[in-house]
Amino acid sequence: MSTSIATITSRGRVTIPKRIRQALNLSDSDRVLFVVEGDKAMLIPLHRRPLASFRGALPATRPYPGLEAIRQEIYERKGQSDV
Repeated sequence: MSTSIATITSRGRVTIPKRIRQALNLSDSDRVLFVVEGDKAMLIPLHRRPLASFRGALPATRPYPGLEAIRQEIYERKGQSDV
């Protein structure tokens, strides 16, 4: 377990200590989630993941028909004619 002390500025800002940033693999522009439970707060990193990393996360509801079939279905649903 890593612990560190930080001071809140008059504007309500806190600098996350370097060893905590390293332990959580945080870098500039990363987002964090604060969760409050009673009198305690947790900081949870929200690392961005590429969209491709979610491929296969959910079961397919039907076989992949191919890009052209998907485009055709979109045009038909919009009420447009053939591609």
